[in-house]
Amino acid sequence: MLVNATAMLRNAERSHYGIGAFNTNNLEWASSILDAAEELQSPLIIQCTGGAAKWQTSFKMVSLMVHQLVEDKNITVPVALHLDHGTYEQSLECIAAGFTSIMYDGSHEETFDINLARTEEIVKLAHGKGISVEAEVGGIGGTEDGVTSNGELADPQQCKQIADLGVDFLACGIGNIHGLYPDNWAGLSFERLGEIKALTGNLPLVLHGGTGIPVDQIKKAIELGISKINVNTDLQVAFAKATRAYIESGADEQGKGFDPRKLLKPGRDAIVTRTKELMVQFGSDGKSWN
Repeated sequence: MLVNATAMLRNAERSHYGIGAFNTNNLEWASSILDAAEELQSPLIIQCTGGAAKWQTSFKMVSLMVHQLVEDKNITVPVALHLDHGTYEQSLECIAAGFTSIMYDGSHEETFDINLARTEEIVKLAHGKGISVEAEVGGIGGTEDGVTSNGELADPQQCKQIADLGVDFLACGIGNIHGLYPDNWAGLSFERLGEIKALTGNLPLVLHGGTGIPVDQIKKAIELGISKINVNTDLQVAFAKATRAYIESGADEQGKGFDPRKLLKPGRDAIVTRTKELMVQFGSDGKSWN
């Protein structure tokens, strides 16, 4: 069933486990992620960036696909369809397209005041339609959908100002980056996370750039208030590795091994396997209706 993400993340925050927010890139991704969640009875957030939506034609197409997959697969766990790193315009588009949750990322606006004003407007509009809202303070390192940030640490007072607008969960920069982490990465700033949590209370916090963060740091972040962990690159790497192995084995040249259904299956299976591993790592397995 498709729901907004508010209740599942409040439960996660209260019980100190994390919920994976897995980016979808196509039908294979969405279907595999759903299969993993259903098998482990884990609540799930499927999210999509503007770039991934364009690849799949539109946000509306993504919405229709996920809604239909949930129905046809008889998915019993709560699933939220979430906009990832949306602009102001994309947030409005996804509200109209049937997304059940959105992220307006105002962290790259020219001023914090613009972020504040537009977040307030989005919260009022989305909440009027039963849609949950994620906001962001402090850019996340790396590049995602053309938006590049140095990964600064979020200002705790700014986090409180955004939190006070009534957002349902908050992404805050604590040294995390998008994509693969370099060898000289300094690690997460748990001190800054603690300062932010002290001012935002029981508001669920979001960790972007979940790929490559050591497991012990992920678990500590969850204990300190992180309730949503974003994953994209991790599943892309798993898919690519499995697909490469299939082709390098020569299986695509045997019989009808070139059939896309056979060619894509190893990667699809790899997404299921890796998603399940991460759900167990985050502690969301068996928590579908907690």
